[in-house]
Amino acid sequence: MKNYIKPSEWSIIEEGFDPHYHQISESIFSLGNGRMGQRANFEETYSGQSLLGNYVAGVYYPDKTRVGWWKNGYPEYFAKVLNAANWTIIDINLDGEQLDLAKCEVSSFRRELNMKDGFLKRNFRAKTAGGKEVEVEAIRFCSMVDDEAAAIKYTISPINFSGTITITPAIDGDVMNKDSNYDEKFWDEIGKANQPNGGYVVMRTKKTGFEVATGMQFSVLQNGQVVQPQAEAIIKEKYVGSKITLQAQQGQSISIIKYVTNLSSQNHQPEKLVDHLNNTLNRISTKGFDTMLAEQAAAWAKKWEHNDIIIEGDVSAQQAIRFNIFQLNQTYTGEDDRLNIGPKGFTGEKYGGSTYWDTEAYCVPFYLATADQKVTRNLLLYRYKQLGKAIENAALLGFKDGAALYPMVTMDGTESHNEWEITFEEIHRNGAIAYAIFNYVRYTGDETYLADYGLEVLIAIARFWSQRVSWSQDKEQYVMLGVTGPNEYENNVNNNWYTSTLATWCMDYAMRVIEKVKASAPEKYTALAARIKFDEAAETSRYKHIIEKMYYGYDEKLQVFLQQDGYLDKEQILVKDLPATDRPLNQKWSWDRILRSCYIKQADVLQGIYFFEDQYDIDTIRRNFDFYEPRTVHESSLSPCVHAILAAKLGDEARAYEFYLRTARLDLDDYNNDTEDGCHITSMAGTWMSVVEGFGGMRVRDGKLSFQPFIPEKWSSFSFHIGFRGALLNVKVSKDGVNIKNASATQVTVVVFGKEQVVEGNGEVQIKTN
Repeated sequence: MKNYIKPSEWSIIEEGFDPHYHQISESIFSLGNGRMGQRANFEETYSGQSLLGNYVAGVYYPDKTRVGWWKNGYPEYFAKVLNAANWTIIDINLDGEQLDLAKCEVSSFRRELNMKDGFLKRNFRAKTAGGKEVEVEAIRFCSMVDDEAAAIKYTISPINFSGTITITPAIDGDVMNKDSNYDEKFWDEIGKANQPNGGYVVMRTKKTGFEVATGMQFSVLQNGQVVQPQAEAIIKEKYVGSKITLQAQQGQSISIIKYVTNLSSQNHQPEKLVDHLNNTLNRISTKGFDTMLAEQAAAWAKKWEHNDIIIEGDVSAQQAIRFNIFQLNQTYTGEDDRLNIGPKGFTGEKYGGSTYWDTEAYCVPFYLATADQKVTRNLLLYRYKQLGKAIENAALLGFKDGAALYPMVTMDGTESHNEWEITFEEIHRNGAIAYAIFNYVRYTGDETYLADYGLEVLIAIARFWSQRVSWSQDKEQYVMLGVTGPNEYENNVNNNWYTSTLATWCMDYAMRVIEKVKASAPEKYTALAARIKFDEAAETSRYKHIIEKMYYGYDEKLQVFLQQDGYLDKEQILVKDLPATDRPLNQKWSWDRILRSCYIKQADVLQGIYFFEDQYDIDTIRRNFDFYEPRTVHESSLSPCVHAILAAKLGDEARAYEFYLRTARLDLDDYNNDTEDGCHITSMAGTWMSVVEGFGGMRVRDGKLSFQPFIPEKWSSFSFHIGFRGALLNVKVSKDGVNIKNASATQVTVVVFGKEQVVEGNGEVQIKTN
């Protein structure tokens, strides 16, 4: 665990430059605006270890799967969000010496991610091998107002010399993905040009044919005054730059302001890309850097009004929760139903940047409560529009009659995961899609979604489960064979309790929704049934029989649900008894050893209990939590939040707080030694859940918000914002009680500690705990 980030309520701060932490910081200090983003690479040349990363949402490449033995149904490719043109470049040369912090003496260094106003600022003082000393300040941001635009202001001041400084702003499209399976470059150049005070590069992806135009326009200031220096055009393959030579005076600053735009053929006609690029550059440069920065601050202030969490008395916890919320808002804005939330967002390449079940299981609750209803609806529509592909995916594996298996990993709906045991076996992701529909309707009350879109998806998923089970003559029950649950430290197991529970719930929920839609929109139901050839009597009869006769593992002695058949045959050594040198297992043990152990990567049985907690009494939840948590190594970023929520429900403050800090500071403290690959964006939503659903005890029951809050001992208070069915509530929990303010005109009834409370429009209620 690293501990070099300075405590601050509104900023992420690194002081002093340690090259060993540089790639971690490149992830942590990343920027984005939902449409594009980049890692916190230096603007000037850096010859040390670095993962260059600039990404454009929705632009991907089908990188051919690399395996030794091909199997039927195996995905042909792994879809990857691409490392796109590097637009941050501002090379600096001092009288013939290149400024490069890997080769300089760095006497001071500070970078700050200002989360309140949404920008990255870096200051340093460095001396070259030739003795030239400079101070630099660099400020940059990806605009939340103009989401195809960004800006950089880079200021350099010579400290101990006067002389020639050469500044070269550039765009470099000659990039590659670190995770390319065959070291292939994924872009072809189709156009470039230098222009007065700028230039652009237009690139096209191989195979998928996305075109992206990346352009820049710059202005130069010397000692605060705009100057018009001569610029030498530099054009190379996939590269444009402008070499600007200035005579610098000791103690006087030189600034370059670089305006940038990234435009994709997803949003513009390819033949119009350059025209739109120039129009955008002219528009934002006319605004100017200071105006854009002020707009950025205003846009973030509006976001924080709706989704800030305030923790008093614990700076570490406060900093962590804001960091997680900030990164989530940088990654996804919900404006485009073609986009989704990659596990690394715009912060790295691991997991390909594609869509996983993380979105439905972890991100949906966050966006339901903190954003407009259409944001979550767009996440659901993303899956609805890929239903045809999900049916094709199931057909490739032998399923029929319109059964759908949503992919484990995808960009366009096609399964593109390259690990066999996950692609074919980790089918519980199908249930997460159905659960997200249930969660959306439960939260918003928007039952029109069911008739228009949701029921079609639910029937296709129910059809899959009804074909995926097997009848056991020995047990005279249905069983679920050859699956992998959320615990990926088990492969190809039988009767994973979570998967089986989710499967029968999906079939039951589909039948409940059928009855709702038949009653509310009979014409739509009839039309849908005819279109998808749904034989209600025959198919629901099978669902009911499976639900009635499903086998679930249970140990009578321990009175716990069995994660899967044979789990108790494993040697039961608890995590606390493992040598510290063996952790993390996925970096220290062989895969064979992991598979034979009892250790659990992330919540599995407990994931099901979290989803369906109302079906279990508190003693059942406690027994299963106390049995499975001590065997869980939490080597998935998705694990601690579920445990934090359940520990809070059980009144186990110590463990709830421990798990909260672990999930909240996972990247800031590099708990799992993998932050250099990118931040864990989707699990960041779990951090929000840990506070709101954990310490806040928030649930939706019978169409009402319910709260059962408690406050960690280290905190003096905490508060959060909740949007719910037209109301916007601020809930503050302190040692004395709970205060709920309604910042909308919509009256709402909530339940606090089991008692209904009416919160009038623009009103306030106070509930004392003593």
